[in-house]
Amino acid sequence: MLREALGERLKTAMRAKDAPTVSAIRMIMAGLKDRDIAARGGEHAGTIPDSEILRMLQGMMKQRRESIAMYQQGNRPELAEKEEGEIAIIESFLPRQMDEADIAAAVKAAIADTGAAGIKDMGKVMAALRERHAGILDMAKAGAVVKQQLG
Repeated sequence: MLREALGERLKTAMRAKDAPTVSAIRMIMAGLKDRDIAARGGEHAGTIPDSEILRMLQGMMKQRRESIAMYQQGNRPELAEKEEGEIAIIESFLPRQMDEADIAAAVKAAIADTGAAGIKDMGKVMAALRERHAGILDMAKAGAVVKQQLG
């Protein structure tokens, strides 16, 4: 499903002569092809599932956020702006992320379900959150909320 969406968006961007979008989608597709090649002979027979594509896209967003911080620190606003544009394009392929209230509710439910009593149980809670809310939950934000509620 995501593969088709990427292909269609690439075609649309090429027709519109939208160079930044074409560049970003080609970068995503190159990363996807690398992952497909790495998956050959494995359980996915050369094509990774949408859940793995979502994980890859989230990783790409994290890389870009780190790059933005470095570019801003190095006084390179034009490069930071380019990265922000790529983030916007990548985000368009991701499901809507949970907001602060949803994250707090999900963490509270995961703590109750796992029976976590202290910070030493954080791993169990994070594993439950990752399993239930993969792709729509920012794990970094969730980790901070889990620490706050368990600590």
